[in-house]
Amino acid sequence: MPAAEPSALSQSIPIDRIRYNEQGLVPAIAQDYLDGTVLMMAWMNRESLQKTLETGQAWYWSRSRGELWHKGATSGHLQNVRSLRYDCDSDALLVTVEQVGEIACHTGERSCFHQVDGEKVPPPADTLSDLFATICDRRDNPSEISYTSKLFAGGDNKILKKVGEESAEVVMACKDDDKDAIAGEVADLFYHTLVALAHHHVDVRDVYRKLQERRR
Repeated sequence: MPAAEPSALSQSIPIDRIRYNEQGLVPAIAQDYLDGTVLMMAWMNRESLQKTLETGQAWYWSRSRGELWHKGATSGHLQNVRSLRYDCDSDALLVTVEQVGEIACHTGERSCFHQVDGEKVPPPADTLSDLFATICDRRDNPSEISYTSKLFAGGDNKILKKVGEESAEVVMACKDDDKDAIAGEVADLFYHTLVALAHHHVDVRDVYRKLQERRR
């Protein structure tokens, strides 16, 4: 997927309004444009921000090397910038990116924020992505007491039967105009649809991409 048009990006951030610190730097948080996962934190200065706006790819300032840093230029894990925002005090940036190769961290992890108490833990994403990850784990590591694992054991017949049932329940809840019931039944439909995706090895992020394409 291509980076955002540089001309569109250049209109999103008024460089002169950004409040840089004493070293001329501003913190920049890189966030996955599909599921909201925080990928990394780095620093930008005026020049790296300008190059980001001009090229549509993320450029940062390396404090350790004292030079501009084109993210992914060596590893191939480029960051195509989808949008740029600055906070209410104009002293921090949020860079929404398409992470090429799904790897942002120099350790090979998707996100730099993958450690909890010294253990590797996937970074939090949106609710559906987190749920999908749990469903895939039940598929790959079945448990006798897991309802999800039992659905996978039943194959397409059982999984698709539940999708059909939950779809009908959504229709009935909407007909009754019961807001709480509608929310609950749609939640059930989301869950069983995610099970169907996992069963057919379709990533939920592929669904997000389809939605993004249609949104444009």
